[in-house]
Amino acid sequence: MKTIKTLILFMLGCGLYLFSCQSKGVKTDAPVLDVQDLTKNQPEVHGQEIKEGEIVFSASLDQAMATKGNAIYSLKCQSCHRLTEERLVGPGWKGVTQKRNPTWILNMIINVDMMLESDPEAQKLLEQCLVRMPNQNITREEALDIIEFMRKNDGVK
Repeated sequence: MKTIKTLILFMLGCGLYLFSCQSKGVKTDAPVLDVQDLTKNQPEVHGQEIKEGEIVFSASLDQAMATKGNAIYSLKCQSCHRLTEERLVGPGWKGVTQKRNPTWILNMIINVDMMLESDPEAQKLLEQCLVRMPNQNITREEALDIIEFMRKNDGVK
């Protein structure tokens, strides 16, 4: 008797599951968004090369810039870069501000094509990661915010 009740409940559950999986009420004629199509009229932005000494960071962290940098990281960087040493698609960010100077990082963010063409360290990273970093159309100000967030990630207070 208990087995029959269990079987009936199982069959009822399967029936409800199958009924709930029907596509009634689901729009099948909704347009599919094409990201490339959405961004095709936006020109790619390339920054001017930043020369050594053009930017200076204070010894203390600018919390407001770091917060903005975190938001940009979440939107444009997180899918390829981790905040640890783990390499995902691109290299991890832990310790990057101690390994690289801010000018190099800034140029890598806003002038990635120039860096991959001319900078030996950027070329080594490309060989290691096997994927070319895309131009994310990040402005100089946004890049400075990202670097401040990197500094916070590396323990600058």
